[in-house]
Amino acid sequence: MRIGELAERAGTTTRTLRYYESRGLLPARRGGNGYREYEEADLRALEQIRTLQDFGFELEETRPFVECLRAGHPEGDSCPASLAVYRRKLGELDALIGELTAVRESVGAQLERAEKVMDVLAAEDHPSPRCELGG
Repeated sequence: MRIGELAERAGTTTRTLRYYESRGLLPARRGGNGYREYEEADLRALEQIRTLQDFGFELEETRPFVECLRAGHPEGDSCPASLAVYRRKLGELDALIGELTAVRESVGAQLERAEKVMDVLAAEDHPSPRCELGG
């Protein structure tokens, strides 16, 4: 199939496909007429790339999965290098979850402190401060 058909079937643009080609993620096969030619396996590789990117993987992190497919494996994650990328990504996600949990705890503590101040002011019959942003 030609580049336009592959782009349409993959739900992407020809520009993206040329970029992937320049990065070595898509083969640069040319027909006798000079047009780029692609196979169903290329569509599968693009689907793998898109799925991983939807999960937050960087483009370069998809390379082991694409190479695994090119090596003839039925799934892009059935090779040791792909599993290593999964493990590394899970470590990154765990670290981010830890950071977000700490931020959430801090914001929760600030909210609790602010609510206590408001309760004290209300109990002492202080007039509520005027806030410009309603609420």
